[in-house]
Amino acid sequence: MTGGSAGRGIDRVLTVPNLISFARLAGVPLFLYLFLVVDQVGWAVAVLVVGGTSDWIDGYLARRLGQVSRLGELLDPLADRLYILATLLAFTVRDVVPWPFAVALLARDAMLVLTLAILRRLGQGPPPVHYLGKTATFLLLFAFPWLLLAWTTSGTVHDIAHSSGWALAWWGLGLYWLAGVLYFKQFLDVVKEHRQARHD
Repeated sequence: MTGGSAGRGIDRVLTVPNLISFARLAGVPLFLYLFLVVDQVGWAVAVLVVGGTSDWIDGYLARRLGQVSRLGELLDPLADRLYILATLLAFTVRDVVPWPFAVALLARDAMLVLTLAILRRLGQGPPPVHYLGKTATFLLLFAFPWLLLAWTTSGTVHDIAHSSGWALAWWGLGLYWLAGVLYFKQFLDVVKEHRQARHD
């Protein structure tokens, strides 16, 4: 990977990883349409599977092809958050997941949104993505298709999908909050450094 703007500049838009991230963003309204409007659950499951799998692929290709960009670093977590938000809202509306589970996930994101707003006022950008956060996101995005499959099936398939989906979902929720605590600690460190700088 080359240095300077050629390696990480904002002009790097049409890269393979970024195109995958754009496709993932387009998958969010597509999933909502398939699941909530036309009730095509099978296709909705397929969209979730592709969205969850491509979460890993775009980051891998960015490093493998030397196409890491600032835009990509912003698009990837944005697509993750939108997928989780859209899926949770849709699943809660259709009673795929209980609302307390959705609230537990959304409360963590609400906390981070508040800290990001404060960091922006301090002239700081978002904290770097932690591997725990990426792992939690992957588990959640992988759990959602299983939960949806369990919701639409019965018998052995339902039992396997239900147990697998909720095992992944609860692990994802735990790691999601653990990553949130680490992000919050980073936020407190930045605020502390900012206050010390103002008094120096």
